[in-house]
Amino acid sequence: MATRIDPFRELDRLAGQLLTSGRGLRQMAMDLYKDGDTYVVEADLPGVDPSSVDVDVDGQLLTIRAERKPVVNDREGVQWITREREYGSYVRQLNLGQDVDLDNIAATYDHGVLKVSIPMSPKAHPRKIKVATGNGSESIRARHSEDTVQGQVEQGGPQVDPNG
Repeated sequence: MATRIDPFRELDRLAGQLLTSGRGLRQMAMDLYKDGDTYVVEADLPGVDPSSVDVDVDGQLLTIRAERKPVVNDREGVQWITREREYGSYVRQLNLGQDVDLDNIAATYDHGVLKVSIPMSPKAHPRKIKVATGNGSESIRARHSEDTVQGQVEQGGPQVDPNG
C-alpha cells in the first residue's frame, strides 16, 4: 500500500512547534488592585533573574520588562525528552492615567513575583468642601491635606435649575 505524502502537514507541524516552543515574547500574568491610596500591580515572573527585571515610566506609560533564560543543559550527548519550561522575554505596559504620583512609584521582586506600588497623586484624593454662609456672600473652603482654598461666590451668580 502506498503512503500518501502531505507536504503541508510537516510545515504545519514545524510552524506549531515554533509558536509553542517556549521562546519569544511572553505576556506575564498580572493582578492590579487598589489598596487605600495606592494602586498595586503584582506580576508573576517565575524563574526570572531579578537583574533582568526593568520597570520604567515614560509619560503616563508604565512598562515592565524581564527575561527568563533557558536552563543551559545543551551538553553534547544530551537528548531532550520533553522541554516544557517557558523562557524568553516578558513585556507588559499599563497606561497610568493622570491621578498617580509618578515620582513615588516603587517596585520589589520576591519569590518570583514583581510588586509595583503606584501611589495616587495628592491632587486626586477626594476632598470635602465646607460651605459657610454670611451677609450676601458665601465663603467656600476646600480642605485637602495642608492646602486651603478660599473663594467668594456672589449672590446672583450661577444658578442651578432644580428641575434638571
